Order: sequence, then structure tokens, then C-alpha cells
Amino acid sequence: MKYPDVMCVPLPEHIKRELMAGNFEIGKRMMREYLDRGIPDVLKSRIEYEFERIRRLRYEFPYTTREAYKILAESIENFRENEMREWLESGFIDNIVVNGERYFHSRFLDNLCFLCEDANRRRIRRDTNREYAKKVVNERVDKLIQGATPKRYEITAGIKIKINKKIPENEKYRVWLPVPRVGYQQENVKILSAKPDVKVIADETAEQRTAYFESKEREFKIEFSYEINESVGESYAIEYNRALEEKPPHILFTPFIKELADRIAGDVDDPLEKAWRIYRWITTKIRYTYVREYGTYENIPQFAASSLRGDCGVQALLFITLCRAVGVRAKWQSGWFVTPKFAGPHDWAQVFVEDRGWMPVDLSFGNARKNNPKRWNFYFGNLDAFRMIANDDIQSILTPNKKFWRSDPVDNQRGEIEWSGGNIYYDEFEWSIYVKSFRAI
Repeated sequence: MKYPDVMCVPLPEHIKRELMAGNFEIGKRMMREYLDRGIPDVLKSRIEYEFERIRRLRYEFPYTTREAYKILAESIENFRENEMREWLESGFIDNIVVNGERYFHSRFLDNLCFLCEDANRRRIRRDTNREYAKKVVNERVDKLIQGATPKRYEITAGIKIKINKKIPENEKYRVWLPVPRVGYQQENVKILSAKPDVKVIADETAEQRTAYFESKEREFKIEFSYEINESVGESYAIEYNRALEEKPPHILFTPFIKELADRIAGDVDDPLEKAWRIYRWITTKIRYTYVREYGTYENIPQFAASSLRGDCGVQALLFITLCRAVGVRAKWQSGWFVTPKFAGPHDWAQVFVEDRGWMPVDLSFGNARKNNPKRWNFYFGNLDAFRMIANDDIQSILTPNKKFWRSDPVDNQRGEIEWSGGNIYYDEFEWSIYVKSFRAI
């Protein structure tokens, strides 16, 4: 039994209690002992993955209290010592306790500034890439709202990785890098170059499209071009029979999710109105924050709905799950957010309406807190062209399939790497996305 289904298997209560308290060494010792007791295979797989999940959690939270304090003192103007305690108590600073010591998330400062307006105003160094991207997108979307003719763009971009983990000389790295799908907004996809040579390119309409490599080299790169349209009032119809189904471990109609979905949708029957009400609830209630790697969560939508926070993919998964829970077809889409000077991973959703087909819904770009009402409405049914679409579903099988745990078992944006000895995680390779050209055609 592999991820994702393994995450639906509960850990033994005495083990979970120690892990929740941050007693990782005690918990790992308990798990080793439990594996020797002839337990069911499904529980064995869950415990084996828990060892990996703990390792990933430790990577996610690198800073000690002293290091976090130093970061705050250098980053927040007139920072006062008691503010750290206040922000911790308010839930603004992401941290975990491990073996009695508190550790802080790698992006705790960014999240603090997302959640606390006062800290954001006092931040000394701004995220210039983020501010540039927001300006470019908002200016173009405003023109589309005002009636500008939708444009078509040709984009050349790529991704490159460098593997730091050394493996025996007779072994090869197996590498999957995301490439554009064909369909909906996107067409005329061309692979321009690859180093080393690509062994397999997944089908143009693969749910998670990749280029696959096998090589002893430690640096991999692929460059491609594609054309993409701005989607303003556009829709499309395809067969997608799973758009009402659960998909463990995240898209599950738990009692909490079902109750929440029913309350938000109310007594309306129209699928479009149900979807709009869910969009409105998420974009007014959920705060944007960076999150841990998706493979460390037991159920992402429940985390979002209870914590009222999450990144683009977390919000998209919550939207999809709530829609399906009230009988509205919804699905995933993701890849990169691409501007002329900057690109990074991004996720959004789609909802199906009988008389319109599949409509895009971008929860994080449409967030009511950061957009005016017109942009808020725009991202329910319309989409800008600042995208590279690589994925049309979550938790899909890669081409060829991976043998070991994926670094991101949900999405496909930064690449997957393994060798015969196991998966190679993000702490063992570097990745970067680049944009070579971006022009209207």
C-alpha cells in the first residue's frame, strides 16, 4: 500500500500521542518496535511512511528559537522582544516542538507578514519578485475587465535541477521534469532542448505531463515553448467521470467537510450558484500563507477549513472537495505562474457547469482581501494567460511510474528524482524555473 491511500490508515494511539507532542525519537523507537509485531501490511506501510514524514517535517522547520528571533530582529522595524511571544500565541508564526525544543518554519517570516498587517507594514526588505508579478497580472486583468480583446502569447521557458546527492558510479538517476500539456488554453507545445537526452515524453494530454530522463549526470534541464490564450468567458467540454468522486487522502467527504459544504451551499439547486457560494466563502475566509510540503499533511482540505489558511493548492483542493461534496463537478489544474521576468509553481481549480462546460476558478488570485471586487469576480470563470499548465489532476501516475515515495505525492511542478536506493528529496537537489521569452502573438 502506497501513498496516497496509506495516509488514511490511523497510527496507533500511543505512537500518535508521542509524535503530536513532538517526541519524535520516542515515537520512532515505538514504531520500530511495532513493526516487529506482525502487524497488518497496510499499517506497516503507514508506519514506514511516518518515518519519511518525520524526516520531511524536520527539513521544513530548520530554525531554532534564537535563529528565528535574529531573523525577526533583522526583518521587522522596531521589533520588540515580547512581540515574538504575542505572534506565537496568535498563531501567526509557524513552529513545531521537537524533542522539547521549538523549531520554526523556513518561511515563517513571510507567513507572519501575510497574517499580521502590522508586521507586514514594518517589514524592512520586500519581496520584489512577488510585487512585480502582482503588478503585471493586475494591470493586464484590469484591461480584460474593461473589455480588452483577449491575447495569445508565445512563451519559452524551462526548468533545471542540480542533484547534490551522490550515488554509486554504476547507478543512474531517474528524473521527471514537468512540461506543458496540450489542451484548453494551451497548444503548439514544442520541446526545444534537453540535457541530457530525454528518454520518454509523456502523452500530450497526460494528467501530469513530464519528460523522463535516466543518466549518471547530476544536472538536468529541459526547455520548451508553448502558446497560451487568455480565457475570458471561454470554456471547454471533456469527459471527466471522476469529478464527483472522493480521492483519498485529501478529497474526502468527512462529516466536517460535508457539514461545511452543505452550510455554505444552502438550499440552492443550481450548480453554478453552489460553486459561487463556495468560492465566495473561501476567498473571504481563508488567508493566503505558505504551507508545508503536501506530503506531510493527512488531509489538506480539512487543514484549510479548520485553520482558515493555506496556499494556492490548499485553497484549490478545499474548493474542489466542497464542490464535489454538494454534487458539483470540480477538478484540479496546475503548473507554473509565468510572467516575462519571473515564474514559480501555482495551482487552481475548474468547475463544470452544464451550459458552459469547464470554467477556471483561481482561489488565491481571486482572494477578496487582496483584490478589488472586479478582480474577485474575474477569477471565477476567467483566467489570465500567465500560466504553464502541466497538470490536470492530483496524485496521478507519472510516465513511467515512480518506484519510491514521491517528493510531492499530490502535484508535479518541480521535478521528481530517484535512484535504485530510493527517492531523492528536496534537501538533496536544487531546482530553478526560468523564462526566456514572453511575447504576444
